[in-house]
Amino acid sequence: MSDKPTRESAWKLLTTYTTSENLQKHALAVEAVMRHFARKFKEDEEMWGIVGLIHDIDYERFPSEHCQRCVPILQEAGFPPEYIHAVQSHGWGICSEVEPIHRMEKVLYATDELTGLITATALVRPSRSILDMTAKSVKKKWKEKGFSAGVDRSIIEKGALMLEMDLSDLIMETILGMRTVAKEIGLEGTPQAEE
Repeated sequence: MSDKPTRESAWKLLTTYTTSENLQKHALAVEAVMRHFARKFKEDEEMWGIVGLIHDIDYERFPSEHCQRCVPILQEAGFPPEYIHAVQSHGWGICSEVEPIHRMEKVLYATDELTGLITATALVRPSRSILDMTAKSVKKKWKEKGFSAGVDRSIIEKGALMLEMDLSDLIMETILGMRTVAKEIGLEGTPQAEE
């Protein structure tokens, strides 16, 4: 691969290592959120999007070595070191010792788990849609410890602090990013009037 990876090559690599439809949808959701934040912060949207797309490249095949096996996979595919560092950093304190340093890495760290919580919240709504959802809906579910129990809320909180963002703002910006791919990730539903 010459210089920068393309979206097309990243998707091809992702689908080679990730066959689960849910994991592919998660990758698309995180990609959309990363692109949204890149636009917001006037950063490199293509790079941020590709990092979001491939962040779980090793998760399906090597769950016990998540954020470790991604290194040889991405190196072999010709990904630059900054992409690999970013992918490793989203597992900081969980399955990786690589700390999120750059803003892109902090956004990935803060929003990865959050996209899961937002997806789960959308799916229990009458509309089953993200298009009519607000941060308030997510914050209601946030308090229910049994709801989407696999989502580590402390990581999201830590990520919001890293970004110096209010939690409600982080949630709403993440929703806005996910809305751009609502159909692809199965969250278009039948939107109702705003709550």
